[in-house]
Amino acid sequence: MHPWRDPIVASALLAALSAPALGAEEFQVQVERRGEIFHVNASAGIAAPLEIAWQVLTDYERLPQFVPGITRSHVLIRSGNRVLVEQVGEARFLMFSFPIEIRLEVVERPRETVESRAVSGNMRSMWGRYELQEDAARAGVSLRYIGALEPDFALPPLIGAVALRGTIQDQFEAMVREIERRGASAPPGR
Repeated sequence: MHPWRDPIVASALLAALSAPALGAEEFQVQVERRGEIFHVNASAGIAAPLEIAWQVLTDYERLPQFVPGITRSHVLIRSGNRVLVEQVGEARFLMFSFPIEIRLEVVERPRETVESRAVSGNMRSMWGRYELQEDAARAGVSLRYIGALEPDFALPPLIGAVALRGTIQDQFEAMVREIERRGASAPPGR
């Protein structure tokens, strides 16, 4: 039987494409492949204070504790609103595993954006930006991530976007969950 006709593989692909969101409202993750570059657009409405969301997004050293696929994240240099972060991890999908080693130059615009770009590692190019915006109607925040990446390793043509989407969705969901968790335990008025 061809592996893509296997019902287990087909179910895993469908689950990766339509995995339900957590408690966050308006949760979505889209990954589109254009040539060798993967474009990412993810967003969620979260019932948590802006300050808590900001703390989670910039908690680089603790990312491995709550973001799947990141095994090490270390701040190498911090100078004002610029940070150099080294991360090691992997993207996994079914029996495939893709190692990721990267150094990111991060620019923080407090309580608004966290923008990063790869300066070394096994990505030909990588750029991303988290955007935070207060949402009074929800008594929380809107979180958006946009980015583009081009791995320096081969991704199978048929599953590359699906594999990457699954990893990105898992990581974005984990970020949202951590914001929700910290927000739920924050003192009132914070």
